[in-house]
Amino acid sequence: MTAVTAKRFSIAEYHRLAELGFFESDDRFELIRGEIIKMAAKGRLHSVCTSLLLRELYPLLGKLAMLRGQEPIILSADSEPEPDVAIARNRSDNYLSSHPESADILLVIEVSDSTLRLRSGHALKYDRNTKLSLYAEAGISNYWIFNLVDIQLEMHSEPYQKQRGGFDYRVKRVVLPNEVVVIPGFPDLSLDLSAVFPAQMDE
Repeated sequence: MTAVTAKRFSIAEYHRLAELGFFESDDRFELIRGEIIKMAAKGRLHSVCTSLLLRELYPLLGKLAMLRGQEPIILSADSEPEPDVAIARNRSDNYLSSHPESADILLVIEVSDSTLRLRSGHALKYDRNTKLSLYAEAGISNYWIFNLVDIQLEMHSEPYQKQRGGFDYRVKRVVLPNEVVVIPGFPDLSLDLSAVFPAQMDE
């Protein structure tokens, strides 16, 4: 029997497929370790939380950094995820020449709702495992997950490589929805989580 090997795509190949119209215009995809992943449709709770998060971050950050919502970032030659929110350092060309890379990123945020299923399982599991390992390997210093299942923020920092392979974060902190957190890279800026988690969630 001949072994079957899955085709892995580079970012250049991925972009070429998009140019050739291989993807449905209404669907969203991202490239993760060479695999083209169809992103799950966003539920109402996910959309509301993401919108509230952006609404709070915009006035806080102003022109101090580039705030990007569901836009690509480049982590390697075969990974171009589209996190729900990313805070990138300011750059003179406003990232016209290329999407932000690992060194440009101050914080990556994913919003996770278990009702959204991916081929690899629940979105929360995907963000806690696949995405977390990917961001840690790329050296993303701060990764947050707005966990809409347990109604909490999971903050990850200090990426490292495990002794037996794989990547993770040394520090994990769970923050409750009535608390306030400092935005990485901006010690004077605080985010009130009660303004981000939809109020109806705790009813």
